[in-house]
Amino acid sequence: MTKAKHIHLIGICGTAMASLAGMLQQRGFRVTGSDAAAYPPMSDFLASLGIPVHQPFAIKNLDPRPDLVVVGNVVSRGNVELEHILDQRIPFASLPQVLHDEFLRGKEVLVVAGTHGKTTTTSILAWIFQTAGLQPSFLIGGIAENFGSSFQLGEGKHFILEGDEYDTAFFDKGPKFLHYFPDAIILTSVEFDHADIYKDLDAVETAFKRLVNLIPKRGRIIGFDSGESIDRCLARAFCPVERYGSSPQATWQIVDLRLDPARTSWTVLRDGKPWANFEFSLAGEYNVWNATAAAALAASCGIDTVEISAALKTFKSVKRRLEVRATLNGVTIIDDFAHHPTAIAGTLKALRSRYPDSRLWVILEPRSNTLRRNVFQTDLARSLALADEVVVAEVFKSEAIPAVERLDLAAVASDIKKQGRRARIVPTVDGIVQLVAPELRAGDVVAILSNGGFGGIYEKLPERLQSLTASPAKAGQ
Repeated sequence: MTKAKHIHLIGICGTAMASLAGMLQQRGFRVTGSDAAAYPPMSDFLASLGIPVHQPFAIKNLDPRPDLVVVGNVVSRGNVELEHILDQRIPFASLPQVLHDEFLRGKEVLVVAGTHGKTTTTSILAWIFQTAGLQPSFLIGGIAENFGSSFQLGEGKHFILEGDEYDTAFFDKGPKFLHYFPDAIILTSVEFDHADIYKDLDAVETAFKRLVNLIPKRGRIIGFDSGESIDRCLARAFCPVERYGSSPQATWQIVDLRLDPARTSWTVLRDGKPWANFEFSLAGEYNVWNATAAAALAASCGIDTVEISAALKTFKSVKRRLEVRATLNGVTIIDDFAHHPTAIAGTLKALRSRYPDSRLWVILEPRSNTLRRNVFQTDLARSLALADEVVVAEVFKSEAIPAVERLDLAAVASDIKKQGRRARIVPTVDGIVQLVAPELRAGDVVAILSNGGFGGIYEKLPERLQSLTASPAKAGQ
């Protein structure tokens, strides 16, 4: 496309869409966007770039007529803007298509894929390349705190990309990552997820097998060493495959792991021989897996252990990944994106290691298309029971899920109680805030889990705590 064209993005507040918007603006395009609702961190990110976001969706958002419309994968037929561009024959494309055509051509593309850990692993990989002076381009599904951004257009030859298995657009139901034609990938995990578009685990595995089949013989795959699903996905790779994890068979074996309250450290053996000692500030065993995968791929690209180690020591985190949102009266409030029982368990175990003497609360909004369904109902209860106190909000837009498929909150609470934990179902955010705030005491850690805005609870709970401090006489009300 020629520069100075006007590009409009429908569904601009998605993490990848907002990143693409920034990249297009940096390339010289005039960029506008629209969404049903904007919330941090991406709304703040777009505002910082000066990219206008129109709310809600409306035909007037397409006036003046754009030269191209990028249609986000959350946009379906019936959306007023989509219907208008179809009626008026305004050219449109998907995010992965524009990304490939405008930014990936001529680059060495490194993709991080998997059910869990993509965003953090991509952020670590990008930071390693950055600190090694390789000036990478990257696109991440979140705000990497070291960069203060979710994207960068660098002068180097590498483009580091978070590869999403979710579908591409209303007119292309294949996974996004099949458009990226990577030279090498990290595969962190393969589990059933995205229950709205994948029928079962076999369907998920098929998507990842197709990704593996795209890697050229000269390429490389760094894959986690545990799980039959990931074994099946990697079985027919045409390129070298190296596994990472804790098993002695792993090419990159993690040993001597220490999860301390202030830092995490570990050693990596390469082919059974000492290779490197690493440490960083992140909590949780799963983050050690993420960092080791990034280190392995960086090493295959010629980055030495001294540079990798230095990058890990200075790596911060990603917004909404174990992010401390507030500390009031000795109460720590954590924001995490956990959207799947496996991720929830990893988050709560990480918090146990980071705050070993604290009473751990979890406040969950079942919002992801998987959590809103009962497919992982038993697993969800088991994961939530890792906390001391459990509070669950109503299922997000529950009416959109058939009753026979819908998460049964009463059953979840019952299962949690059978495991010796207290569980309460409180439908609204205001109700949760009014219930929880007076019960909190110094030393408590509150993990708020949602992949959305959760009704502003991240601001409302600290405000309520503050008001209780200011008015101690009302603390029991």
